[in-house]
Amino acid sequence: MSPLILKPVFKERIWGGRNLENMGYNLPEGRIGECWGISAHVNGPNEIANGPYKGQTLDEVWLNHPELFGNPTEEKFPLLTKILDANDQLSVQVHPDDTYAHEHENGEFGKTECWYIIDAKEDAEIIYGTYANTKQQLEEFIQNEDWDHLFKRVKVEKGDFFYVPSGTVHAIGSGIMILETQQNSDTTYRIYDYDRIDKDGKKRELHLDKSIDVITVGAQSPNVPPKKIDDEDQKGTLLIESEFFTVAKWEISGTFNFRKPRDYCLVSVIAGSGEIITDGNVFEVEKGDHLIMTADDLDNHINGELEVIISYV
Repeated sequence: MSPLILKPVFKERIWGGRNLENMGYNLPEGRIGECWGISAHVNGPNEIANGPYKGQTLDEVWLNHPELFGNPTEEKFPLLTKILDANDQLSVQVHPDDTYAHEHENGEFGKTECWYIIDAKEDAEIIYGTYANTKQQLEEFIQNEDWDHLFKRVKVEKGDFFYVPSGTVHAIGSGIMILETQQNSDTTYRIYDYDRIDKDGKKRELHLDKSIDVITVGAQSPNVPPKKIDDEDQKGTLLIESEFFTVAKWEISGTFNFRKPRDYCLVSVIAGSGEIITDGNVFEVEKGDHLIMTADDLDNHINGELEVIISYV
């Protein structure tokens, strides 16, 4: 057996550009804003690029070969990994939690996510949270379209990390590339979209009633203190450990003896190149590659000069 290497799925977005080419991708035409690197979502499942499941999609493999994932109890693959190129600013938005999404979005997961800043222009910023302390204040800000006084803005730079729980008002600003780890959901409620006109000559739909329903009011901290990991030959940074996912970053120079923390884990290469050796089989990897180490991958080593983001539930 071998890791499941995944073919990326690209999404055109009104705020996208061509900067994902810097990750080594051969992009289709248009403003490409998102690379879905590890996805079993119906709106963009990845195709397996290697091995006995080559040509099958990740959702099919999850359903038909649960042994590869340690026979999990979840019906759906729980996570989704993206790389986003915010060539322009994204809409200001919020995501529901599992309970609200299940009731209002046909059984969809809610969406808690997190962002690792791969790159950012000077003075780049995000929106994270609001100045509203009550639902009444929130509704007044929104009804008056007083966006400058409602949204909190935070400066960001390369290497920053942000945890974005469901209910958090947020937006990625222009000139930022991120790796996003999130629940397996594609539900977004737009609050404000800068009055942009799409290619059909229309403003994109807003979802103000649902947004007000799910927004968490009150103070929220955008940063999560990272924890350094120094365990014999494994050194890295634990970025977040939550009920939805755990995410870590490893900076590898030389040989890294990778002990899987779970039966399966998601791996994205965000810089450099090298090789993954699994049970004696060698797989070349480079910036932009995404793969899943399965329950059958028992003896794992990573060699080279590279940075990887690893996530698991």
